[in-house]
Amino acid sequence: MDLGSHFKDSNMKGGKSKSDAKSAKLSVNKKSITKAGKKSGKAAKDPNKPKRPASAFFVFMEEFREQYKKEHPKNKSVAAVGKAGGDKWKSLSEAEKRPYVDKAEKRKVEYEKNMKAYNKRQAEGPQEDEEESEKSVSEVNDEEEDDDEGSGDEEDDE
Repeated sequence: MDLGSHFKDSNMKGGKSKSDAKSAKLSVNKKSITKAGKKSGKAAKDPNKPKRPASAFFVFMEEFREQYKKEHPKNKSVAAVGKAGGDKWKSLSEAEKRPYVDKAEKRKVEYEKNMKAYNKRQAEGPQEDEEESEKSVSEVNDEEEDDDEGSGDEEDDE
């Protein structure tokens, strides 16, 4: 009897049943879900925190992108623009890079000033005005209005 069940399993092509293949697909999906779950462990970003300043290369790329789009209007590839910009940046001399480095330094100084002010506000703690945004206040007001309307209807029924 054991031999009969053994022959049935060995006669299958590939050695795996359809249900095994489905469970294998499901396990792949489970792995991708757990990876996404790791990201949620990070603290939420504060939208009021100043953005870090662009490096000299990115300051250069802002200008280069505009030029490149004018010269190549049909090009839609971001990679092509980045590659051309990188090649151009490498070919520039230190003197040619200087204006971009200066702009980046100015942005860095401005960023540091903004960060000091931001950190000072954070150390003081949230003020009453900053606790609730206008949107959340309006949402609360909407809910109160809905409650008022609902309670008015109930009184009319009695």
